[in-house]
Amino acid sequence: MDDETAEIELLEQNLNKTRQISQRMTSILTSFDGRLVKLEKSILPLYTSTQILTKRGNNIESALQKIDEVASNQEGIAAEEALILRGPQAEQLQIYTDALERLNAGIAFNSLDRDSRDSARLVETGAKKLTQLFTKLVAGGSSGTPPAGSEFEMIPFPRDLLATLQPLVAFLRTLPLPSTHPSHPAANGILSTLKDAQRGYADMRGNWGRKCLEIHGRRVVERAETIDGVAAGRELGRWMNNMLDVVEEEYGLLTQLAPLPGQAALSSAYISLLTPLITLLNTTLSSLSALIKRSLHKYTFHALSAFSSLSTVQSRWDDLVTRRSERKENELKDALVSLRGVCLRSFPEFLADIKMAAVGKGGELGVGLADFTLSTIRYLEQLLEVRDAVESALLTLGDGNWKMGDGVRVANAPKLGPGSEHILLEHYIYDVVNTVIQSLTTLSRMQKRPAFGSVFLLNNVTYLQTNLLNPRSPLIDVLSRPTKDQLNSAFRTAKAGYFDSNFSPLMQALADDNAKAGSSGAKAAAKEKFTRFFDLLDETKERHKIARVLEDDPDNRDLLADEVVRLVVPSLQRFVQKQKEKEFSKNPAKYIKLSPEEVEVQIRSFF
Repeated sequence: MDDETAEIELLEQNLNKTRQISQRMTSILTSFDGRLVKLEKSILPLYTSTQILTKRGNNIESALQKIDEVASNQEGIAAEEALILRGPQAEQLQIYTDALERLNAGIAFNSLDRDSRDSARLVETGAKKLTQLFTKLVAGGSSGTPPAGSEFEMIPFPRDLLATLQPLVAFLRTLPLPSTHPSHPAANGILSTLKDAQRGYADMRGNWGRKCLEIHGRRVVERAETIDGVAAGRELGRWMNNMLDVVEEEYGLLTQLAPLPGQAALSSAYISLLTPLITLLNTTLSSLSALIKRSLHKYTFHALSAFSSLSTVQSRWDDLVTRRSERKENELKDALVSLRGVCLRSFPEFLADIKMAAVGKGGELGVGLADFTLSTIRYLEQLLEVRDAVESALLTLGDGNWKMGDGVRVANAPKLGPGSEHILLEHYIYDVVNTVIQSLTTLSRMQKRPAFGSVFLLNNVTYLQTNLLNPRSPLIDVLSRPTKDQLNSAFRTAKAGYFDSNFSPLMQALADDNAKAGSSGAKAAAKEKFTRFFDLLDETKERHKIARVLEDDPDNRDLLADEVVRLVVPSLQRFVQKQKEKEFSKNPAKYIKLSPEEVEVQIRSFF
């Protein structure tokens, strides 16, 4: 118990000490807390002031950073503005377009530290600078001196310029326009700039195309007066195809390089591009038309060949020019209508010229080939070279209307329409041949000496027959049966007239004369007949020295000689034999100056 009491007392003592220590600690802490409160009250104003100063310091630091950032941005903007105002360089195009893209993006998202109107003006300036580069590059590819050779040579757009233009055009097509960026401040100005650039492009390319084609167009007009009409028309056709090749090439280039590729803008530019070329076409065709109308009989085949050649390119013109440009005008169609009218006039005028050749030409005209005989053969041959144009024109003119009322139309004759062109051509050729024969016959009858007229007619009709009915001639296929019959009939008539004028007097001189009776009278008549015969033979010989028969046709000349021999010599042989049997003279050689065999030789010498 004592031990436990002692421990309890010890614990109480320790507890008292602990209590005392706790009280002292509480007193100390209370005193410390009071001091802290006093310290806090003393430090609070200083803390507040320090906090304000710290905030001000942070604000000053942020302001300085912002000032540095703004200064840096201003330097960048100034440099970018200088870049844009200086204009693009072809080799550094990407840098320039990137700068404009940044400006456009800033305007779109309102992220620029400048007035959007200033930025828009800068974008518009950049667009103008780009279009100036575009125009400069196009001008470089649309200048120079075209090749001056006789054959047209297509000049392609330079590859290096095209390679530079393609990325430039691709960027120009991305610039803001009212249709795509209605709120962009520079959209309307950029649209106007691009329109001007596209119009300038069209003018430059159109005038360059005209420059390349113009020298060849003048050559076509100049040569038309010196070369064959069919060849001249074909040259015009080749020139037209060259023009359409240029148009097709330029349209493809325009679709690649047009800054405004929309259909409406493209059509407008295409029309501007075509204008110089169409002007050149009108000038060239007007010059040719004036040449043809000045002397239609001389330039008939210029008109026909030109009509044929231009007709073959009509569909191509309609596709490349009329439909693509969405124009109502069709200059080539108008030119063809005008040419068709000239061609229609040529047919009756040719017949009228042949008729006029036989009017007012009295006197001796010689026995050679008439000019219109030669020209008719050439005319008919050339008709086949432009047969499509001829048949089309004759179809339009109407069957028989080329005779200008001279022909009598059969009331119940079938009307010839499309598909009957070859029949119309046969009818026209028949009328040409018939008119030539009539004029030749009229001229032959105007000769003061019928014998010479007969030689003239025979020479010309034989020339017609030989050239037209030659199996190797292409004309044989377009001659109708009536035409062939007419030629053969005319030849027979001309030959009969030749025999009648030149050899019938010889035959008449040998004819029996029953009026003189008695032996002495018959002998005297025989002597007179021989004298008359050989006198006429001498006259015929002299005449044939002047009037050469079928001089350039040895085959027909030999045949004609055989016929004359068969006509004259047998009659002479019979008459000589008959008179010798009657012993009409004691000296027959005095009157029979040549034997029948010698007469034959002499007759053959006529040809």
